[in-house]
Amino acid sequence: MSNSATEIANLLYTYARLIDGGDYAGIGKLFAHARLTAEHSDMDVRGEQDIAAHYGRTTRLYPDTHTPKTKHVMTNTLIEVDEEAGTATCNAYYTVFQATEALPLQPIITGRYEDKFERVDGRWRYTEKKFFVDQIGDLSQHLLPGSALG
Repeated sequence: MSNSATEIANLLYTYARLIDGGDYAGIGKLFAHARLTAEHSDMDVRGEQDIAAHYGRTTRLYPDTHTPKTKHVMTNTLIEVDEEAGTATCNAYYTVFQATEALPLQPIITGRYEDKFERVDGRWRYTEKKFFVDQIGDLSQHLLPGSALG
């Protein structure tokens, strides 16, 4: 994997660590220059503060761990880099596992990400993350009431 592809993969995995760690401010920083959208949704969130607030409104945190008690697993990652243009795309599958007091360990949702990146001052950053939902399990312990997918 090229150095650029490794850096881009690391951004993808950083997202998983931030959301599983309940660090919504960190997610806002990660996507500060990006647009978040979702298939079959009117979700269109931009800006560090708005993105952090979006996660705070939609994703449950548990008081004992200050996390959503999830593990995001990314697979089938395809990264394409245009070094000359300083742009890249990454498509990946995700599976989210969750276990809580009320929910035994299980996959709760699967889908795909379509991500876009740009290189600025020698560093890669997100410009867009689009969520696709392929399969839905028990999201009752993950999303807050009134939350739509995406």
